[in-house]
Amino acid sequence: MKKHSPGFLNLVEDAKKRIQEIGPQKLKQLIDSHEQVTVIDTREDRELSDGIIPTSIHLSKGIIERDIEQLIPDHNQLIVVYCSGGFRCALVADALQKMGYSQVYSLSGGLRSWLDEGYPVQK
Repeated sequence: MKKHSPGFLNLVEDAKKRIQEIGPQKLKQLIDSHEQVTVIDTREDRELSDGIIPTSIHLSKGIIERDIEQLIPDHNQLIVVYCSGGFRCALVADALQKMGYSQVYSLSGGLRSWLDEGYPVQK
């Protein structure tokens, strides 16, 4: 596992004070019950070879703030964002809330937690 810098970890911890997190079990329930949830993979293109959570769309952390309102104009849409380990997606969730999105969740533990539960990915 990659060791993160103290400054980055401070940013993430600060963001986590303002956001809501969701566990992989709850996300799986939402997907399986066909809830109106938009799942967004915020990883970089080179990371996608590990697979993506079924039904998710890809908007990397580098462009999501620029493109999100065109793809999801409804600021009340239920959104779950994830990355590899749950750090970057916390920053994304914080940014989306600041943009006015009211139902944004960060997947606790990221894709790693999803895989640890034995849940499938699409390659």
